[in-house]
Amino acid sequence: MGMPEMRMGIVRASVCVATMAGLSRTETHHPQNPSPLSEHQIKDPAPADDAEPKPRRARKPVGWSMIMIGALVAVCAGLVWRRDGIDGVLKILTHDLWLFGEIMPRVLAGCLLGGFIAEILPHDKVSRALGPNSGLKGLLIGTAFGAILPGGPFTAYPVAAALLTVGADFGATIAMVVSWTLIGYGRAVAWELPILGTDFTLWRIVISLPIPVLAGALGRFVFVRMYPKGEPEPPA
Repeated sequence: MGMPEMRMGIVRASVCVATMAGLSRTETHHPQNPSPLSEHQIKDPAPADDAEPKPRRARKPVGWSMIMIGALVAVCAGLVWRRDGIDGVLKILTHDLWLFGEIMPRVLAGCLLGGFIAEILPHDKVSRALGPNSGLKGLLIGTAFGAILPGGPFTAYPVAAALLTVGADFGATIAMVVSWTLIGYGRAVAWELPILGTDFTLWRIVISLPIPVLAGALGRFVFVRMYPKGEPEPPA
């Protein structure tokens, strides 16, 4: 091999080395793949976890029940005025206002009792004992609770509403209300025993024992078929 050819080979090798060095510097300063930080910056922001829940439908202060009651009161007042005149209407109105003033403290106390019970009772335990999956045990517990529940309707119905609020289902609550109506010991001890005697009271209670359980089971059956997707919405 001559000198010119050897020099030409050395020049070509130098050019190749210089080209490879330039390419390596270009890749170092200008990477093809963006950094993870750039990917993170171009991503869409994640939705906030603390999104506001969908507001519940507000209940109207005047519903169909209030309208029907008002219409019945107006019709009855018109009939009384036609028969007894304005004096009869004012007499009944005065008596009703006096009765309203007497029962209002009891209604307020019952509503407060129901609200306190709804806040005090643990929801998970009530749901296990009286919920939709409690079975026969829930119906028996509701029946026993209704039988020993003291007080009148100003106590029983707010307590029943509180149980529905904290996780009891319709069946157990129906069993409680029916048991309070039929087996409640307060009325049996205060009125039934002294007036009708021991034999009548005991046999009446024994015969009434299965009725709350049957009513609660029927309530569950009807509720599941009328509302297969869960609780009904409150009336407007």
